[in-house]
Amino acid sequence: MADIADVTAAPDRRSALKALFHPRSIALVGATDNSRWSSNTYTNLRQCGFLGPVHLVHPVREVVHGARAVRRLSDLDEPPDLVYVMVPTAAVMPVMEEVARLGIRNAVVLTAGFGEVGADGVRLQEELKTLAAAHKITVLGPNGNGFINAPAGIVPYGLPVTLPLRSGPIGVMLQSGALASTAVSFVRQHAMGLSLLCSMGNEMQVTATDVLDYLVHDPHTRVIALFLESIREPRRFLQAAREALAARKPVVVLKVGQTAVSRRTALVHTGALVGDDAVNDAALRDAGVIRVHSFEDLMVTAGFLGYYGAPPGRRAGVVTASGGASEILADRAAAEGVELPDFSDATRARLTELLPSFGSAHNPLDVTGYVVVDGSLTERALGIAVDDPAFDFLMTFVSAPTDGADNSRLKAGWEALAAVAARSPHPVYPATQTLQDISQEGAAWAEALGLRPLGGIEHGLSALGRALWWKEAAGRAPLETTTATAARPTAHEWDGRGDGLRGVLGEQAARRVLQSRGLPLVPSRLARSGREASRIAAELGGPVALKVAADALLHKTDVGGVRLDLRHPEDAEAAYDDIVAHVTAARPDLTLDGVAVSPMRAGGAELLVSVTRDPAWGPVLTVATGGVLVEILQDRALRLLPVTVADIRQMLGELRGRALLDGARGGVAADRDRLAAVIAAIADTALQLGPRLSVLEVNPLYVSGREVEILDALLVFEDQDAGAGGS
Repeated sequence: MADIADVTAAPDRRSALKALFHPRSIALVGATDNSRWSSNTYTNLRQCGFLGPVHLVHPVREVVHGARAVRRLSDLDEPPDLVYVMVPTAAVMPVMEEVARLGIRNAVVLTAGFGEVGADGVRLQEELKTLAAAHKITVLGPNGNGFINAPAGIVPYGLPVTLPLRSGPIGVMLQSGALASTAVSFVRQHAMGLSLLCSMGNEMQVTATDVLDYLVHDPHTRVIALFLESIREPRRFLQAAREALAARKPVVVLKVGQTAVSRRTALVHTGALVGDDAVNDAALRDAGVIRVHSFEDLMVTAGFLGYYGAPPGRRAGVVTASGGASEILADRAAAEGVELPDFSDATRARLTELLPSFGSAHNPLDVTGYVVVDGSLTERALGIAVDDPAFDFLMTFVSAPTDGADNSRLKAGWEALAAVAARSPHPVYPATQTLQDISQEGAAWAEALGLRPLGGIEHGLSALGRALWWKEAAGRAPLETTTATAARPTAHEWDGRGDGLRGVLGEQAARRVLQSRGLPLVPSRLARSGREASRIAAELGGPVALKVAADALLHKTDVGGVRLDLRHPEDAEAAYDDIVAHVTAARPDLTLDGVAVSPMRAGGAELLVSVTRDPAWGPVLTVATGGVLVEILQDRALRLLPVTVADIRQMLGELRGRALLDGARGGVAADRDRLAAVIAAIADTALQLGPRLSVLEVNPLYVSGREVEILDALLVFEDQDAGAGGS
C-alpha cells in the first residue's frame, strides 16, 4: 500500500502532515443541510476555535448552514489550504481533479465506497491514489472522519464534538471511525486533553505509521495512544516506535485482530506456539511499545503518562479511607510489580498519634471511617506519609463532584490534596476507586490544581505497571552487537546461504547443514538394518535412542518412530524392526532412509529453539520449555532478530519453567552463558541461511551444566525467495 512517500520525499513527510493538520483555510465540498456529516463538520470548525475562513461548496444551493456557498472550488477567490470532501463516491474523482488543477495540496476524503468495498472500489482508490501522487496532494482517507487538532482549534471532523474541547498532551491515532469519537468523549469525561486525534480511514496514502512518526516529533504531544487493526508497514513502524522510545515519548497500543499462521509454519511444533499475535507482542515489546488489551486501559495509561510521566520507582505508599479498597489495591499492585513497603518507624509513630485508637499504621494505610467525623484525616495522614523515604510515589483516592450538588467540601479536599502534593518530595497520584466520569466542574479543578485522577483501581494499577515497564524499557541500552556467533569451520561442504536447499529437510539433512556451521549436535549414526543398529549401539555404549530417518516425516513420535533408553545392543535391533513396522503401517507412502542411533541424554532440561519467518516482521526467535511437551506447556519467549546474548538470557528468565535450568529436583544447573551462546549461534545460522528459510527448529535442545546439544532439528525452505519480511 502506498504511503505519503508517494507525494513527497521521505525527509519531508512530517512537513507534509504538518501542512495537512494546520490549514489556514478550509473548504467543505459537498456541504449540505441534509447531511449530519456536513453539519457536524461545519459546527466543529465554527465552535472549536478555528480562526480561518470555512468555505462551503454545493453544486446548486447558494446558502448552506446559514452561510453563503459556491458551486465549485474554482469560484473561490483563492484556493483553500485543505478540502474536506463528502460528496457521493462517483463525484470524488471529479472534485479531486479540480483540487489538482487549483494546486491544492491537502485533502480529507470522508466519502466511503473505495478499497473497503471490493474490486470496483479498489480500482477507484488506485485512480485516486495515482492522481494524488501525480499532483503532490496529501490525502487522509478515504472513508475517514478526519482529524482534531485541539491546540489550534482545527476540527475538520465529521462526528459531533461536545464542548469544551481541551488541549492536552495525548496524541491519538485510530484505525477506526466511530471509536475515534469514543476517544474524544473519554478524554473529556476524565479531565484529559488532546494534542491531535486522527481517524485514518483506508490509509490510501497517509498511513498509521506516518501519523505515528509525526506525533513522535510533535512538540504538543507527550504520549501517543494508538488503536490498531493492522500494522501495514512493520519495519517503518518499529523505527518510529524506537525513535519515540529514544525521545522518552511513550507509545501505548491497543492492537486487535489475529490472522492465521502460515501453512508452512503450522507444520512444525513452532506453529502451535507462534501465532501472529504472539509475534506482534514480541515486536511491540522489542520497540518499547506498551501494549494494552482494552480501550479503557489505552486511554487511562496514556493519560497517566501524558500528565505524570513514569513513576520514579516501584515503591508505593498508599493512603485510603477504605480497608476493602486497600486490599483490592494490594492484590493489583502485586500483579503489576508495584511494591508496598511498610512505613518507617518514625512515620508509623507519627501516624499512630494521628489515627483513632482502632486504626493501624501499615501500608496500605486505611485511615478508617473516622473520616466521616474528621474530613481532613486522609490529607493529614498523606502529609505525614509523603516524608517517608521508603517510597518512590504515593497514591490516594478522591471522589469526583456530582453535577448539581454542593461540592464545596469535596473541593476543599482536592485543594488540601494539591497542597500536600505540591510540597511532597515524591509524586502523589490521586485515583478514583472505580473508572468514574469527572464532571466539568471536576475537570476545572483538575486543570487548576494539577490533579489528574487515575481511572479506578483496576485500570489505574494497570497504568502504573505499564508505565514502570516502559521506564525500564527506555532505560535499557540499545543493541550493542548483533546475534552472537559460534566458532565456524574454515571449510564447508555447504555454501552457507541455503541457495540450493528446497522444501522440508528432516533430521539427517538438517544435521548436515547445522554441523557445517559448527553447532553442537548429539552424535548420530544411520543404521539401515536391525543388526547394524545393534552394532552401532554397542560401539556407542550406554543407553541409546533410535529415531526413524525420513525427511518427509516431521513428527516421528506420532507414528511410532522413536524408541528411547535402550540399554542393550539386542534391544536396539528389536527396536529397529519395531520402528520400521510401525512407521510403514502408519505411513506407507514414506521412503525411509533408515533409523538414526544416538546416545541417550538424561538428567538435564530440554528446550525448543526455533527461528520462523513472519510475513510481516521477518525472522522471529522462539525459545520454549518442554521438548516433546512443548505444545502442551505453551511456555515460550519471543524476539525479533537480530538479538544479543543478553536478550537471550532475558528470554530464558521469562520462561515459567526457568527453574528447570537451575537444577530443580536434583538436576544439574544449566550454564546460562553457554546456553545463551548456543541459542545465539542457532539464530545467527538462521539469518545466514537467507530469506528462503521459513523455519529452523531445534527440538529438543538438551542442556545439562555446560553440555548443550541439539538432539533433533528440521529446516523448511520456501521454493521462492520470501524477501526480508516487513516493509
